[in-house]
Amino acid sequence: MGNLFAHIKNLFSPFPKVKSLEGLQGLDKADMLFHNLIAEKKVPGLAVTVLNKGQMVLQKGYGFADVDKRIKVHPKDTVFRIASISKCITGLALGKMEEDGLVDLDESFYSYVPYYPKKKYDFTLRQLASHTAGIRGYRGKEYALNRDYSIKDGMEVFKNDPLFFEPGTGYLYNSFDFVLLSLAMQEASGVPFNEYVKDHILTPLGLKNTFSSVDIDFSSSADENKTRFYTKRALCFTEAVAVNNNYKLAGGGYLATCEDVAKLGQAILEQKLLEGATYEQLLTSQIIEDKPTYYGLGFQVSQDSNGRPFVGHVGNSVGAYTNLFVYPKQEKVVAILINCTDPKVQPFLDEAIDAVFEKLA
Repeated sequence: MGNLFAHIKNLFSPFPKVKSLEGLQGLDKADMLFHNLIAEKKVPGLAVTVLNKGQMVLQKGYGFADVDKRIKVHPKDTVFRIASISKCITGLALGKMEEDGLVDLDESFYSYVPYYPKKKYDFTLRQLASHTAGIRGYRGKEYALNRDYSIKDGMEVFKNDPLFFEPGTGYLYNSFDFVLLSLAMQEASGVPFNEYVKDHILTPLGLKNTFSSVDIDFSSSADENKTRFYTKRALCFTEAVAVNNNYKLAGGGYLATCEDVAKLGQAILEQKLLEGATYEQLLTSQIIEDKPTYYGLGFQVSQDSNGRPFVGHVGNSVGAYTNLFVYPKQEKVVAILINCTDPKVQPFLDEAIDAVFEKLA
C-alpha cells in the first residue's frame, strides 16, 4: 500500500518535461542529458561539477534532494553520500601517514593490529589498500548493515573468515579491506580515523563540506542540507533502507557536496598536499600475474567508456551512486553525485562526459 501511495504522489510531482537533444553539442548537450535523467524519472536528484584546467565550466543541481518536500538539489549545498569516492580520501590519508613515518605500506597488518585473528597468510597495508589481501566481499545484505559499530567493532562481521586467496596473487574489490586499513591507520596514529583525516586531509584541502557521519553537526546547515536517500522501484522512488556506515567510513562512509568532490579531484590533479612520489604510488595500477588490476591504492586507475585514462572512483551504496573522474592528461575533473542506490544510468553519464570532452577538447 505504501508503494501505491508513493506512486500516486510521484504522478503529481513536479518532475520536468523531457527535452530534445537534437542539435545540441558540448556542455549544452551534457546539461540536457542530466536534465532528462530527472525528467524520465531515472534518478530523483543529481549534482554535477565539471572543472577544465581548474576553471568551473558546469556546476548544476537537477531534480530533488527531497522528492516529497520538493526540495531541489544544489551543487554547492546539497550533501550526498559519496560511497566509494571515500576510498580516494583514505588513499590520501594513507599516503600522508607514510610520508610522516607513521606507517610502512609493506609492513604486516598484524604489526598495527595484533589482535586480529591470525590467517593462513600474512598481508600488508599496501595489499589492503589495493584489494589484493584476499579479504572477502559482502555476503547477503551486509552492505546494508544498520548497526552502530565502531571501526574496531566492524571487523566482527568478517574477522573469522578465511582469506579468499594468498595475498598478492589475486584481486577482489571489497569494502572490508578498508575497514581493516582504517583500523591499522587509527592504531598507528593514536587518534580516531575520522579525526586524523579531518585534520590532515579535509581541512588542509579546504573541504569544508565533506563529513564523516560522526562529524555532521546535527544543529548545523550540513545536516539540514543532507539529501534523502532513495531506492528506485518500478513505479517510483522510495526511501532507501536505513544503514549505518560509521564502521566503513574509510571505504564508503563519507558525505559531501558535489563542489567538494570536484575540489578533491582538482587537488589530486594538482598533486596537492603529498609528494609526487607518494601520488605515483597511489595512482599506479597494481600488477598481479603480469596483468594490471586497474586499481592503485584507494584509486581506480582505469579508462572511461571512451578509452580516456582517468584516476578516481565510481561509487555505489545504499541511497547513492557517484562518479569522480580525474583526467590528468586533459586536466579535467568530473564529479557526479546521485541520491539513489544504483539507478543503472552509467551509460547516460558516460554520454554526458563525452559531450563535455567534445566541447572542451
